[in-house]
Amino acid sequence: MGFSNGFLWGASSTAYQMEGAYNADGKGLGIWDALAEGHIKHGDNGNIACDHYHCYKEDIILMKQMRLKAYRFSVSWPRIMPQKNKVNGKGIQFYRNLVQELVDAGITPLCILFDWNLPMWIHEEGGWEWEGISGEFAQFTEVILEALSDKVSIWITFNDVAAFIGKGYMTGEYAPFESSPAGTIQAFQRLCRLTKNIFLAHGKATQIIRKKAVLPPQVGIAMDGMFFIPWEETEQEIEKAKKRMFPDKADFRFSNWWLDPVIKGRVSPSLSNMINKEEKKLISQPLDFVGYNYCKVNNYDDDHGRNEAVYPGMPRTAMDWPITPDALYWAVRFYQERYRIPILIADNGMANVDFKMQGNMVHDQQRIQYLKKYLNGLKRATDEGYQILGYLYGSVFDKFEWTEGYDKRFGLIYVDYRTQERIPKDSAVWYAQMINVNGANL
Repeated sequence: MGFSNGFLWGASSTAYQMEGAYNADGKGLGIWDALAEGHIKHGDNGNIACDHYHCYKEDIILMKQMRLKAYRFSVSWPRIMPQKNKVNGKGIQFYRNLVQELVDAGITPLCILFDWNLPMWIHEEGGWEWEGISGEFAQFTEVILEALSDKVSIWITFNDVAAFIGKGYMTGEYAPFESSPAGTIQAFQRLCRLTKNIFLAHGKATQIIRKKAVLPPQVGIAMDGMFFIPWEETEQEIEKAKKRMFPDKADFRFSNWWLDPVIKGRVSPSLSNMINKEEKKLISQPLDFVGYNYCKVNNYDDDHGRNEAVYPGMPRTAMDWPITPDALYWAVRFYQERYRIPILIADNGMANVDFKMQGNMVHDQQRIQYLKKYLNGLKRATDEGYQILGYLYGSVFDKFEWTEGYDKRFGLIYVDYRTQERIPKDSAVWYAQMINVNGANL
């Protein structure tokens, strides 16, 4: 038995990590374009990346050969709106062309409205702390809906909110590389301002999608956050893992800080005096799904009396993330039990040490084994009746990996960054075969 009919087997990417063409055809600068120098390994940047902006047609041919049913991409805000109130027609045309090629190839496009690369002109106004940003995001959303909603029906307002807010404004690891003194009232007040503006932008975008989309829309938000699994499959350990994953304390690193207000209308007491009744209603409009971006479990990050679980030679990815095959099962179960809406695994992948072998082949058997094990966990969840829209491997191509630069390779397709040559890895062949039988060969 495979997965359900209509299950979305696909892969993911984001604009800054893939497109390159950082100053081509009227694109404006974003915070990753302008501020990343000195923060990335080996002095790397996303100026060229995979040059997807110029290679998208060839890339979609490869996606079709892999039998992908879905492709999650993001639109670059600075490419579309390089200045306030200015729409870049060439940027719009690029995404219209991209989406048309996907549709013609039989691949369902999933569009993320915001994925980290904020326009510099908004950053200079205060970025996500600026009171006017939700209005600007609403205007941007209208532009995208007008351009793409006759071809796109699945929308994700924000991607990995905890990461870009936490590492961008709290710890200073990601653009705009700003930090706040940990544990201070000033840092928490800043977090509350950032959170409120994200919520309002999400609410306004959701409202616009519902009102103006040409195709009947499905709307969601894609979330990261601290994640825990039970050490043993007992009722006591399962409840412990849930409580660690969805704590009562106010902490932006945990997904319930973001999802409880958006889905349940339950705003943290820390935020309640900043958000009025009308804003609360705007924020908590019904969603069709939650996307979950799985990187790793956090069980091994601290003591909790279980250090014996960490042993020499414990399997880890090239990102040093522990390999825990049942993680997707618990992710789906915990999120659906709490929020009661369908789950999309919107991003999940393995960084590996991949290189070209003789004959221009890339053999990545570790990634195939990783996929088999994790997808078996997902299969268990669907067999138990949990609603899962699909699985998107992250990512379809090797790409720029934020502060890791080009060191880490997640892709099913190898990219030689010197020549932009694409080489399907063994895992791409395996993934295509698995899609062809809808997971029945797991």
